[in-house]
Amino acid sequence: MTAAARTVAAASVAIAAIAAGTLADAPAPSAARLVSGYHALAGDFHVHSFPSTWSTLSPIDTVIEARHRGLDVIAMTPHDSIWAARLGAWFARLTGGPIVIVGEEITAPRYHLIGVGLSKTVPDTLSFGDAIASVQAQGGVAIVAHPYQMDWLAPDAPELRALDGAEVVRSEALVSDEPAARLRDFFARGSFTAVGSSDFHGVGPVGFARTWVFAREPSTQGVIDALRDGRTVVYGRDGVHGDPALIALAAQAGLPHGVPALPLAGALAWLSRIGIVAALAAFLAFNRW
Repeated sequence: MTAAARTVAAASVAIAAIAAGTLADAPAPSAARLVSGYHALAGDFHVHSFPSTWSTLSPIDTVIEARHRGLDVIAMTPHDSIWAARLGAWFARLTGGPIVIVGEEITAPRYHLIGVGLSKTVPDTLSFGDAIASVQAQGGVAIVAHPYQMDWLAPDAPELRALDGAEVVRSEALVSDEPAARLRDFFARGSFTAVGSSDFHGVGPVGFARTWVFAREPSTQGVIDALRDGRTVVYGRDGVHGDPALIALAAQAGLPHGVPALPLAGALAWLSRIGIVAALAAFLAFNRW
Protein backbone atom coordinates (compact mmCIF):
# COMPACT_ATOMS: atom_id res chain seq x y z
CA MET A 1 0.00 0.00 0.00
CA THR A 2 1.39 3.36 -0.97
CA ALA A 3 1.80 6.19 1.51
CA ALA A 4 -1.03 8.11 -0.13
CA ALA A 5 -3.36 5.11 0.15
CA ARG A 6 -2.48 4.63 3.81
CA THR A 7 -3.17 8.30 4.50
CA VAL A 8 -6.54 8.07 2.75
CA ALA A 9 -7.41 4.95 4.77
CA ALA A 10 -6.55 6.66 8.06
CA ALA A 11 -8.54 9.74 7.07
CA SER A 12 -11.54 7.54 6.16
CA VAL A 13 -11.47 5.93 9.60
CA ALA A 14 -11.30 9.37 11.22
CA ILE A 15 -14.27 10.62 9.17
CA ALA A 16 -16.30 7.52 10.08
CA ALA A 17 -15.42 8.01 13.76
CA ILE A 18 -16.52 11.66 13.66
CA ALA A 19 -19.79 10.65 11.99
CA ALA A 20 -20.43 8.02 14.68
CA GLY A 21 -19.74 10.55 17.41
CA THR A 22 -22.13 13.03 15.83
CA LEU A 23 -24.92 10.45 15.68
CA ALA A 24 -24.26 9.39 19.29
CA ASP A 25 -24.46 12.95 20.59
CA ALA A 26 -28.23 13.36 20.19
CA PRO A 27 -29.73 16.48 21.80
CA ALA A 28 -32.21 16.22 24.66
CA PRO A 29 -35.65 17.65 23.85
CA SER A 30 -37.07 20.51 25.88
CA ALA A 31 -39.65 19.43 28.47
CA ALA A 32 -41.20 22.92 28.69
CA ARG A 33 -44.97 22.93 28.88
CA LEU A 34 -47.97 24.96 29.96
CA VAL A 35 -49.10 24.11 33.49
CA SER A 36 -52.23 25.85 34.79
CA GLY A 37 -51.40 29.04 32.91
CA TYR A 38 -47.69 28.99 33.77
CA HIS A 39 -44.84 28.27 31.39
CA ALA A 40 -42.83 25.57 33.17
CA LEU A 41 -39.23 26.07 32.02
CA ALA A 42 -36.11 24.08 32.87
CA GLY A 43 -33.31 26.42 33.93
CA ASP A 44 -29.77 26.56 35.25
CA PHE A 45 -28.86 29.85 36.92
CA HIS A 46 -25.14 29.36 37.63
CA VAL A 47 -23.27 28.84 34.35
CA HIS A 48 -19.69 29.87 33.49
CA SER A 49 -17.78 30.13 30.22
CA PHE A 50 -14.24 30.82 29.02
CA PRO A 51 -12.37 33.21 29.19
CA SER A 52 -14.12 35.35 31.81
CA THR A 53 -14.17 32.36 34.16
CA TRP A 54 -12.31 29.07 34.15
CA SER A 55 -14.25 26.86 31.72
CA THR A 56 -13.66 24.64 28.72
CA LEU A 57 -16.35 26.31 26.58
CA SER A 58 -16.73 29.76 25.07
CA PRO A 59 -19.94 31.75 25.66
CA ILE A 60 -21.27 30.68 22.26
CA ASP A 61 -20.43 27.01 22.84
CA THR A 62 -22.02 27.22 26.30
CA VAL A 63 -25.30 28.39 24.77
CA ILE A 64 -25.18 25.55 22.25
CA GLU A 65 -24.49 23.04 25.03
CA ALA A 66 -27.42 24.36 27.11
CA ARG A 67 -29.72 23.95 24.11
CA HIS A 68 -28.30 20.47 23.55
CA ARG A 69 -29.17 19.52 27.15
CA GLY A 70 -32.79 20.56 26.74
CA LEU A 71 -32.60 23.66 28.92
CA ASP A 72 -35.07 26.46 28.26
CA VAL A 73 -33.24 29.19 30.17
CA ILE A 74 -29.81 29.77 31.68
CA ALA A 75 -28.16 32.61 33.53
CA MET A 76 -24.58 33.09 32.41
CA THR A 77 -22.67 34.22 35.50
CA PRO A 78 -19.02 35.15 34.87
CA HIS A 79 -16.90 35.96 37.90
CA ASP A 80 -17.05 39.70 38.63
CA SER A 81 -17.95 40.71 35.06
CA ILE A 82 -20.86 40.44 32.62
CA TRP A 83 -19.39 40.86 29.12
CA ALA A 84 -19.30 37.11 28.39
CA ALA A 85 -22.92 36.81 29.52
CA ARG A 86 -23.89 39.62 27.16
CA LEU A 87 -22.19 37.77 24.30
CA GLY A 88 -24.04 34.59 25.18
CA ALA A 89 -27.38 36.41 25.37
CA TRP A 90 -26.76 38.02 21.98
CA PHE A 91 -25.95 34.68 20.38
CA ALA A 92 -29.00 33.02 21.93
CA ARG A 93 -31.29 35.74 20.57
CA LEU A 94 -29.66 35.40 17.16
CA THR A 95 -30.08 31.64 17.00
CA GLY A 96 -33.45 31.13 18.66
CA GLY A 97 -32.72 30.25 22.26
CA PRO A 98 -32.52 29.12 24.90
CA ILE A 99 -33.28 32.25 26.95
CA VAL A 100 -29.97 33.56 28.27
CA ILE A 101 -30.11 36.02 31.16
CA VAL A 102 -27.12 38.26 31.84
CA GLY A 103 -25.74 37.56 35.29
CA GLU A 104 -22.64 37.68 37.43
CA GLU A 105 -21.10 35.69 40.25
CA ILE A 106 -19.80 38.27 42.71
CA THR A 107 -16.82 36.55 44.37
CA ALA A 108 -16.00 38.32 47.64
CA PRO A 109 -13.85 36.75 50.38
CA ARG A 110 -16.82 36.03 52.67
CA TYR A 111 -19.53 35.22 50.15
CA HIS A 112 -20.34 34.36 46.56
CA LEU A 113 -23.53 35.90 45.21
CA ILE A 114 -25.32 35.23 41.92
CA GLY A 115 -26.96 38.27 40.34
CA VAL A 116 -29.49 37.34 37.66
CA GLY A 117 -30.75 40.07 35.33
CA LEU A 118 -27.96 42.64 35.44
CA SER A 119 -27.10 45.63 33.27
CA LYS A 120 -23.80 46.47 34.96
CA THR A 121 -21.16 44.75 37.05
CA VAL A 122 -21.54 44.57 40.81
CA PRO A 123 -18.14 45.24 42.48
CA ASP A 124 -16.73 42.41 44.55
CA THR A 125 -15.56 44.95 47.15
CA LEU A 126 -19.09 45.50 48.48
CA SER A 127 -20.39 44.00 51.69
CA PHE A 128 -22.82 41.11 51.35
CA GLY A 129 -25.80 43.33 52.07
CA ASP A 130 -24.68 46.07 49.70
CA ALA A 131 -24.07 43.53 46.92
CA ILE A 132 -27.60 42.18 47.35
CA ALA A 133 -28.96 45.73 47.23
CA SER A 134 -26.92 46.52 44.10
CA VAL A 135 -28.32 43.48 42.27
CA GLN A 136 -31.88 44.32 43.25
CA ALA A 137 -31.50 48.00 42.36
CA GLN A 138 -30.88 46.87 38.77
CA GLY A 139 -34.10 44.87 38.78
CA GLY A 140 -32.15 41.65 39.26
CA VAL A 141 -32.50 38.69 41.58
CA ALA A 142 -29.90 37.94 44.28
CA ILE A 143 -29.17 34.24 44.87
CA VAL A 144 -26.54 33.06 47.34
CA ALA A 145 -24.16 30.60 45.67
CA HIS A 146 -22.90 27.36 47.28
CA PRO A 147 -23.67 28.59 50.84
CA TYR A 148 -21.46 26.06 52.60
CA GLN A 149 -19.48 28.60 54.64
CA MET A 150 -22.06 31.18 55.66
CA ASP A 151 -22.12 30.45 59.40
CA TRP A 152 -20.77 33.95 60.04
CA LEU A 153 -24.26 35.29 59.32
CA ALA A 154 -26.27 35.73 62.52
CA PRO A 155 -29.67 33.97 62.63
CA ASP A 156 -31.41 37.36 62.42
CA ALA A 157 -29.03 38.89 59.86
CA PRO A 158 -30.82 41.35 57.57
CA GLU A 159 -29.03 39.81 54.59
CA LEU A 160 -31.03 36.61 55.12
CA ARG A 161 -34.25 38.58 54.77
CA ALA A 162 -32.96 40.55 51.76
CA LEU A 163 -31.86 37.56 49.67
CA ASP A 164 -34.20 36.47 46.92
CA GLY A 165 -32.99 32.90 46.59
CA ALA A 166 -30.50 30.26 47.65
CA GLU A 167 -28.96 27.27 45.92
CA VAL A 168 -30.61 24.33 47.68
CA VAL A 169 -29.54 21.72 45.10
CA ARG A 170 -26.22 21.59 43.25
CA SER A 171 -24.52 18.95 41.15
CA GLU A 172 -22.40 17.64 44.03
CA ALA A 173 -25.50 17.48 46.25
CA LEU A 174 -27.14 15.11 43.76
CA VAL A 175 -24.42 12.50 44.29
CA SER A 176 -23.46 12.99 47.95
CA ASP A 177 -25.49 13.25 51.17
CA GLU A 178 -23.12 15.60 53.02
CA PRO A 179 -23.38 18.64 50.70
CA ALA A 180 -27.10 17.97 50.26
CA ALA A 181 -27.61 18.22 54.02
CA ARG A 182 -25.53 21.40 54.32
CA LEU A 183 -27.44 23.14 51.53
CA ARG A 184 -30.72 22.05 53.09
CA ASP A 185 -29.63 23.44 56.47
CA PHE A 186 -28.85 26.86 55.02
CA PHE A 187 -32.07 26.90 53.03
CA ALA A 188 -34.01 26.44 56.28
CA ARG A 189 -32.54 29.68 57.65
CA GLY A 190 -34.74 31.96 55.55
CA SER A 191 -37.66 32.26 53.17
CA PHE A 192 -35.78 31.82 49.91
CA THR A 193 -36.70 30.97 46.35
CA ALA A 194 -35.49 27.42 45.77
CA VAL A 195 -32.77 27.25 43.14
CA GLY A 196 -31.01 24.25 41.64
CA SER A 197 -27.76 25.03 39.81
CA SER A 198 -24.95 23.07 38.21
CA ASP A 199 -22.21 25.72 38.66
CA PHE A 200 -21.17 24.66 35.17
CA HIS A 201 -17.52 25.19 34.19
CA GLY A 202 -17.50 23.16 30.98
CA VAL A 203 -16.94 19.85 32.77
CA GLY A 204 -19.94 17.59 33.25
CA PRO A 205 -23.41 18.36 31.90
CA VAL A 206 -24.86 21.84 32.21
CA GLY A 207 -28.22 21.61 33.95
CA PHE A 208 -27.30 18.43 35.84
CA ALA A 209 -28.86 20.28 38.79
CA ARG A 210 -31.68 22.48 37.51
CA THR A 211 -34.62 24.65 38.47
CA TRP A 212 -38.17 24.38 37.19
CA VAL A 213 -39.40 27.96 36.82
CA PHE A 214 -43.12 28.73 36.57
CA ALA A 215 -43.15 31.88 34.47
CA ARG A 216 -46.19 33.85 33.34
CA GLU A 217 -44.43 34.36 30.00
CA PRO A 218 -41.41 32.62 28.42
CA SER A 219 -39.11 35.65 28.47
CA THR A 220 -36.19 37.07 30.42
CA GLN A 221 -38.48 39.28 32.47
CA GLY A 222 -40.97 36.47 32.98
CA VAL A 223 -38.24 34.25 34.42
CA ILE A 224 -36.80 37.02 36.63
CA ASP A 225 -40.29 37.76 38.00
CA ALA A 226 -40.83 34.07 38.74
CA LEU A 227 -37.52 33.82 40.61
CA ARG A 228 -38.32 36.93 42.61
CA ASP A 229 -41.79 35.66 43.48
CA GLY A 230 -40.62 32.18 44.51
CA ARG A 231 -42.32 30.33 41.66
CA THR A 232 -39.85 27.46 41.38
CA VAL A 233 -39.61 23.74 41.99
CA VAL A 234 -36.28 21.95 42.51
CA TYR A 235 -35.77 18.20 42.75
CA GLY A 236 -32.87 16.77 44.76
CA ARG A 237 -31.73 13.44 46.14
CA ASP A 238 -33.29 14.38 49.48
CA GLY A 239 -36.69 15.43 48.17
CA VAL A 240 -38.34 18.37 46.46
CA HIS A 241 -38.06 22.06 47.32
CA GLY A 242 -40.12 25.08 46.38
CA ASP A 243 -43.65 26.42 46.50
CA PRO A 244 -45.94 23.63 47.79
CA ALA A 245 -48.76 24.50 45.37
CA LEU A 246 -46.37 24.42 42.43
CA ILE A 247 -44.85 21.16 43.62
CA ALA A 248 -48.34 19.67 43.40
CA LEU A 249 -48.88 21.19 39.95
CA ALA A 250 -45.54 19.85 38.76
CA ALA A 251 -46.48 16.36 39.91
CA GLN A 252 -49.87 16.55 38.19
CA ALA A 253 -48.24 17.77 34.98
CA GLY A 254 -45.67 14.98 35.05
CA LEU A 255 -42.62 17.23 34.94
CA PRO A 256 -39.40 15.21 34.92
CA HIS A 257 -38.46 14.93 38.57
CA GLY A 258 -35.94 12.16 38.92
CA VAL A 259 -32.31 12.98 39.63
CA PRO A 260 -30.80 13.10 36.11
CA ALA A 261 -28.39 10.36 35.21
CA LEU A 262 -24.89 11.29 34.20
CA PRO A 263 -24.67 10.71 30.46
CA LEU A 264 -22.95 7.43 29.67
CA ALA A 265 -21.23 6.66 26.40
CA GLY A 266 -23.11 4.23 24.19
CA ALA A 267 -21.79 1.94 21.48
CA LEU A 268 -21.57 4.67 18.83
CA ALA A 269 -19.72 6.98 21.22
CA TRP A 270 -17.18 4.27 22.04
CA LEU A 271 -16.81 3.44 18.35
CA SER A 272 -16.12 7.11 17.68
CA ARG A 273 -13.46 7.32 20.38
CA ILE A 274 -11.73 4.12 19.36
CA GLY A 275 -11.85 5.14 15.70
CA ILE A 276 -10.23 8.51 16.33
CA VAL A 277 -7.42 6.91 18.35
CA ALA A 278 -6.92 4.23 15.70
CA ALA A 279 -6.85 6.80 12.89
CA LEU A 280 -4.32 8.94 14.74
CA ALA A 281 -2.13 5.92 15.52
CA ALA A 282 -2.26 4.76 11.90
CA PHE A 283 -1.40 8.21 10.58
CA LEU A 284 1.61 8.46 12.90
CA ALA A 285 2.74 4.92 12.08
CA PHE A 286 2.40 5.44 8.34
CA ASN A 287 4.20 8.77 8.35
CA ARG A 288 7.24 8.14 10.51
CA TRP A 289 10.43 9.96 9.65
